[in-house]
Amino acid sequence: MSQWNIALVLGANLQKTLFTEKAINQLRKLGNVTLNPVDELTADQLVELAHDADIVITSWGAPVFSADVMAKLPRLKYVAHAAGSVKSFVTDEMYAQGVKVTSSAKVLGKGVAETALGLTIASVKNFFNVSRGIAAGGWTGEAPLKEYDDIRELFEITVGCIGAGMAGSHYLHLMNMFDVDLLLYDPFVSEEDAKEKYNAKKVSLEELLEKSDVVSIHAPSIPETNHMFNAETLKLMKKDASIVNTARGTLIDEKALYEHMKAGNLKYACLDVFDPEPPKADNPLRELPNVIMTPHLAGLTHNGLLRIGQHCADEVARFIAGEPLTTEVTQEQLAKMA
Repeated sequence: MSQWNIALVLGANLQKTLFTEKAINQLRKLGNVTLNPVDELTADQLVELAHDADIVITSWGAPVFSADVMAKLPRLKYVAHAAGSVKSFVTDEMYAQGVKVTSSAKVLGKGVAETALGLTIASVKNFFNVSRGIAAGGWTGEAPLKEYDDIRELFEITVGCIGAGMAGSHYLHLMNMFDVDLLLYDPFVSEEDAKEKYNAKKVSLEELLEKSDVVSIHAPSIPETNHMFNAETLKLMKKDASIVNTARGTLIDEKALYEHMKAGNLKYACLDVFDPEPPKADNPLRELPNVIMTPHLAGLTHNGLLRIGQHCADEVARFIAGEPLTTEVTQEQLAKMA
């Protein structure tokens, strides 16, 4: 094909948030680029913008590519989604017409994994309690810093990872930079893959909780994982262990976590996600000094979001060059998504 038509149908503000001028210019070198001038897009507006497009770039809030919409997009061959899940807008009709689809979930997962790593290091090093101890006047001869005695390195400790999806697999990759023992609980990963891909030992949830000094949660929010951390499972954890949740708030029974931590049974709970969000003003977890709360910032934020646009531009270049797409979502994979 001599000239490709590329339509960015994501909102105008999202374009600025996700795409640098460099990424836009990269797309312009690949074909004719049409930019959506409005922030919200109906199905009719999508068709108007993309009726001649070979490639469409979507993001959060994308209209459903229904049979009616697809009938009006006869040239469409590829959709690059500048966000995570594609389940809300991708349809069987797209696959029936041979359209390829990619997601930016892998890129989003990197930000999540980096946040989980930071909270892992901070909890092992006891940053939060040490900071409070210094603020209260500690670290002098007259007021020794007792929290200093609870500082450890990421050396010869056990770190448990729950889920080896986009974020969990990158977290395991990052943890392999340290001299730690890695445990993995993921029903969909074999013992061989756990060892060969992640240098981790596949174990049961119970064994992971019993042996880990830090537990990092990267499981999806599905009925099977709802409140997987509850009064019974929390009891399995070491009293000086920490739990890090950058996945979904529904995975933890917050009432049970509060009771467990109020009794002094965990070193830290580092929570970036809650149920509901934001946590209610009277959520008792707010009262505990060793519950560390962040405002669902683990996914890419601010400048990190620009990785998504660059990823999409690179995937478009690979598609046009006839190279394998790195984040393709097949119809079979989509059917298995929660």
